[in-house]
Amino acid sequence: MTDNWLIVGLGNPGSEYSQNRHNVGQMVLDELAARVGGGFKSHKSRAQVLEGRLGIGGPRIVLAKPLCYMNVSGGPVSALAKFYDIDPGHVIAVHDEIDIPFSTVKLKIGGGEGGHNGLRDISKALATKDYLRVRVGVGRPPGRMDTADFVLRDFSGPEKKELPFLIDSAADAVAALVRDGLTAAQQKFHSAQAP
Repeated sequence: MTDNWLIVGLGNPGSEYSQNRHNVGQMVLDELAARVGGGFKSHKSRAQVLEGRLGIGGPRIVLAKPLCYMNVSGGPVSALAKFYDIDPGHVIAVHDEIDIPFSTVKLKIGGGEGGHNGLRDISKALATKDYLRVRVGVGRPPGRMDTADFVLRDFSGPEKKELPFLIDSAADAVAALVRDGLTAAQQKFHSAQAP
C-alpha cells in the first residue's frame, strides 16, 4: 500500500443540494482544494477528484467528491481506494453530524454510523468500519422535524455567518489527521472545543 490519503467529502450532487447541511463535507473539500491549488476533474469512479500535496513536500492526498447521492457513496469510495491503492486506514470521510452541536468538529476512526446512510454504504463497500471520520456538527433538528428534512435544508441565516469558520476548522482537522495522526489531532480539536 502507498502512503497516499483519500479524503472524501460526502454530499448530494446538483446545485439544489449544494448549500444543504448534508453537503457540508463537500464544502470542506472545496476549502481543501483551494489550499492545495487546482480544480476537480471527473474520474471513472463516478467522482470528481483532485490530486495534490498538503503543503510543499507534504503527504500526497486525493480529494474526492462522489457524483452520486449520499446513500450510495460506497461504490465511488471503494473504487477510488482500489485505484489509488489506499488502505481503509488512510481513508477520511468528511460528513455532516447531527449528534454534535453546530460549529463543532470531532474526529474518530471506526465505530457506528449513527443512522448516517452515506457512512453505512462506505462501511459496506470497504468491508470495514475502520476508516477515519471528520464529523462536522450541524446541530439537531428543531422540535419534531424529521432528520432527513433537516439535513436537506440550507443553513440558517445566523449559521451561514459562522459557516466559513466551521469549514475552515474542519479543513484544518483533516490536515492535522494526515500530518499528525488521530490522537494528536483529537487532542488539538476536541480540547479546543471543550466548554
